[in-house]
Amino acid sequence: MRILLDECIDWRLSRELVGHEVKTARQMGWASRKNGELLALAATAFDVFITVDRNLSFQQNPSAMPLSVVVLRCRSNRLADLKILVPGILEALRKLPERKATFIG
Repeated sequence: MRILLDECIDWRLSRELVGHEVKTARQMGWASRKNGELLALAATAFDVFITVDRNLSFQQNPSAMPLSVVVLRCRSNRLADLKILVPGILEALRKLPERKATFIG
């Protein structure tokens, strides 16, 4: 699965998502893009967008999103806090609904 990590997520999380092609918004040259524009760009090359932005599902209509979105609920966006959610992320990726926001944590 092709996954894009939001710029607010530590890039080292990509190492934990074994078996998936993972890039960051910064690697793609998409840093500082607004959510709507970023999602539209992501839809051209990715299957899933992972973020810690809990407001994304309120700012964007989940059923109109051009790809699946995973929103991580954790204490912070520090790698140690994100790593705790990796088993849940990998499980969710196996059965991820299209064009929906899925919350983990």
